[in-house]
Amino acid sequence: MVASRRAAMGGASPTLLAGIRPALTVISVALAGVLSAMAVASIHMARRVVTPAVRLPDTRILSLDTAAQTITLSRTPDTELPGRYGLFTSGTSDYVKLGSVLSEDETSVKRKLLTHVASDARLSPDAAFSGWYYDRPEQLQLPFTPELIGSAVGPCPAWLFPAGAGGVWVIQIHGRGTTRAECLRAVPLFHRNGITSLVVSYRNDGEAPRSRAGTYTLGATEWRDVDAAVGFARRRGAERIILMGWSMGGAIALQISLNSAHRAAITGLILESPVVDWRLVLEYQARLMRVPPTVSRLAIGALQSDWATPVTRAGGAIPFDRLDVVARAQELRHPMLILHSDDDGFVPSDASHDLVAARPDIVQLEVFEVARHTKLWNYDQERWSERIGGWLAEHDLTPTPPSAED
Repeated sequence: MVASRRAAMGGASPTLLAGIRPALTVISVALAGVLSAMAVASIHMARRVVTPAVRLPDTRILSLDTAAQTITLSRTPDTELPGRYGLFTSGTSDYVKLGSVLSEDETSVKRKLLTHVASDARLSPDAAFSGWYYDRPEQLQLPFTPELIGSAVGPCPAWLFPAGAGGVWVIQIHGRGTTRAECLRAVPLFHRNGITSLVVSYRNDGEAPRSRAGTYTLGATEWRDVDAAVGFARRRGAERIILMGWSMGGAIALQISLNSAHRAAITGLILESPVVDWRLVLEYQARLMRVPPTVSRLAIGALQSDWATPVTRAGGAIPFDRLDVVARAQELRHPMLILHSDDDGFVPSDASHDLVAARPDIVQLEVFEVARHTKLWNYDQERWSERIGGWLAEHDLTPTPPSAED
C-alpha cells in the first residue's frame, strides 16, 4: 500500500512535497513580480514613444569667452562634430549659433560662436545641442508669409517662402519632438532653384492644434494634416509637389506618398535621416537604453493593440504594418532621394538601405558617415546641397538655374 501511494505521488515523499510547495510559491511570486515589472517597463516605454517629447539638456556649457566669442562644451558625439550647429540655452540668450571646432580634449570641445554674445551675458550650464542652425524664418533673409493650413484638428501654422514662377513647391515636414524651424536649413537651396517652400506643422507638435489624445501616432494620422498642406499648395497654383521629411517627417511623407488623394501632383520625395520602419527604430533605441528585448517587444505589442490604448495613452492602435514601408515597397510610385548617415545614432540607416535594395528603380540613397541624426546639412553642406540639387535636375524639378551659394 505504501508503494502504491508513493507511485500515485510520482515517487515523492510527503516530506519532499512539503518542501517543494513553499519553493514553488516563492518561485511563482518571484515570477509574477518579474512579469509585473516587465509589464510596467513596457508600458512606460510605450508611453514615451507616443508622448510628444520635451527638449532636454544633453550637454553642459563649461566656459564662455565673450572677448574671443568662443564657447566650451562638454564633449559628446554631437558636440564634437565638424560644421555649423545651434545650441539651446537659458539665461540672457535662448539660442546661439555655433561654428567650427577650435580645440578639443577628452572631456570638452571649444567652438566658435556665430551669434554675438555680449560681455555681460549669463547662460545656464545646461544646454541642448541642435542641428537646426536657423531658429526663426527671418534669419534666412528671404520673403515669406505666415499661413494657416486647415486640417481635421484645426488650423496648422506654416511658413510660405515663394520662389520662381510658383509651379514647383516643396513641403517641408519636421521630425518627432521638434518644430518646423528644423526645416529652415533647406529653404535657401530650394529658393535658389526656383522652388517655393511651404514649411508646415502638424498635430501635437507644440505649434499645431492638439488631437483629443494629445499623442503621436508616428505618422499614421499626422500625414492627414500635411496632406491638407498638399491641397493648400495645389489651390495656390502648385503643379508639381516635392515632399521633404526629416526623421519622423520622413515617415509622414511616405504615408502621404502611399495614401494621399493628391498623389498625382506629387513628383518626388526627399528624406533626411528618415524613419522607414518604426519597429526597427524602437528596437534599436531600446538596445541603446539597455532595455531587455522582451520589454521592447511587449511595448510594441501594446502600442499596436486597441485593448492597451487606455494604459499606453495612445489615441488608438499604432498600425506598425502600415508604417513599415520596406514591406510596402512595391506600392511606392514616386522617385525618392534618401540622405542618411550610417552613424545616425538615433534612427539606424538599415531600413533606408533595405528600401533602396527593394526599389532600386525609384529610390536613391546618399550615404553619409559621422554626420549623426538630421545633421547632414550641418556636417557637409556642400555635399548635401550638391546631391539634392543634382537629384532635382535629374527629375526636371529646377524651374530656374541654380545661383551661387549665399
